[in-house]
Amino acid sequence: MSQEPEPEPEPTPDGARDARRRQFAEAVREERPDLALLCLLIAAEADPALDEAGIDAAQIELDRLAGLLPYAPAGGPLAWARNVAELLGTQCGFGGAAADYRRLESSLLHEVLRRRRGLPILLSVVWIEVARRAGAPVYGVALPGHFVVGFGAAPPDTGAPAAPGGQVLVDPFGGGRVLDGEDAALLVAGATGGQLSEGMLTPADPLEIVLRILNNIRAWARARPEQSAVQLWALDLSLLLPSRPARLRHERAQLLVERGEFLAGAAELEEFAKVMEPVEPDTASAVRRQAAAARARLN
Repeated sequence: MSQEPEPEPEPTPDGARDARRRQFAEAVREERPDLALLCLLIAAEADPALDEAGIDAAQIELDRLAGLLPYAPAGGPLAWARNVAELLGTQCGFGGAAADYRRLESSLLHEVLRRRRGLPILLSVVWIEVARRAGAPVYGVALPGHFVVGFGAAPPDTGAPAAPGGQVLVDPFGGGRVLDGEDAALLVAGATGGQLSEGMLTPADPLEIVLRILNNIRAWARARPEQSAVQLWALDLSLLLPSRPARLRHERAQLLVERGEFLAGAAELEEFAKVMEPVEPDTASAVRRQAAAARARLN
């Protein structure tokens, strides 16, 4: 008598998380990283219910929205900018407000697609991914303190003047408002007190966007000590990126100590001290003292 095959065991929560992180680590090393997929894998850390089917559904929604845009509109970058703003900002109601900065959902792509609210950078991801699928010359522009989207040719990051009218900037947080040079300068001045430079208008690399999203999540969680688990997974994902600030390892070690994981935190502090020893021996010594203090808290 033939027997039915044993059903595959359901993955444990830790097993599913580890699989997502392996997928994330592979995706960030692709020649052309899939920005939407990376954002959705970040979202799955916050929302374990976001499984493969949910990730596929979010990608399909981006495809659907792209299909509503006219192909190759006459009028170049400005026409693209206005068409995307009409669809996403006016018809679909994507945009942001000050209250959105207080919600973790504002940094999670599947929730931004559902709620149509989010932080400037996540709304910009929606703009970029929808417009890119429709064939637009589109990219992110990482202005200090306020992420926006560019259409058309970006100014060269060489000090040479940009072609007149070659770039059109829009603010997805403002519903897709087209920005002139003065508008962009005001955004930078309001965020940093500094001045706008042409170097700020160059396209942002997808992995730069991903790191900036994770930085936002870390900052959100750091301001809420009860959300230290969120800060920890945001650090874990940041450390999977091919290029990331070395200080993130120190931040992770300190966070483990704050969470009461004294031995694990001390071990990571000592590993960080080894990395710093050749370049900043005084910093390395200070970090080793932090490790010793963490171990002393076990007594």
